This record gives sequence, C-alpha cells and structure tokens, in this order.
Amino acid sequence: MCGISGFVNRDKDRPADEALLRRMTDVIAHRGPDGSGHFCTGSVGLGHRRLAIIDLSQNGAQPMHNE
Repeated sequence: MCGISGFVNRDKDRPADEALLRRMTDVIAHRGPDGSGHFCTGSVGLGHRRLAIIDLSQNGAQPMHNE
C-alpha cells in the first residue's frame, strides 16, 4: 500500500520545510519501498511513498505536478 504525507503552514509567510517533509515521508517508507517523491511550494509540502503493483513503470511516479 502506498502512503502520503504533507502539511500546510497556517502562517503563509513561513515556507514549507523540505527537511521536515522528507523525515515525515521516511517514517512511512514501509508503505511504499518502490519510490518516493516530494513537492514543496509556498507554505505547502506534499510527499509520497510508492508501492508499484499495477503500473511498474515510472509513469506512476508521484506526486504528479505540472511546472
């Protein structure tokens, strides 16, 4: 089973702490050993651990975002 982690700082002037997000995502590594991803923008941080079951390619990598 995959896992997600994330946070939103209530103080919008305080940027997302990428080191904190990585630690949060590392704690749930057992939920998805096949990959991980992190995305920080402004005061928001999202992380993902992937367990590849159906789509074994990198097309299933997350978090998905459009830059």
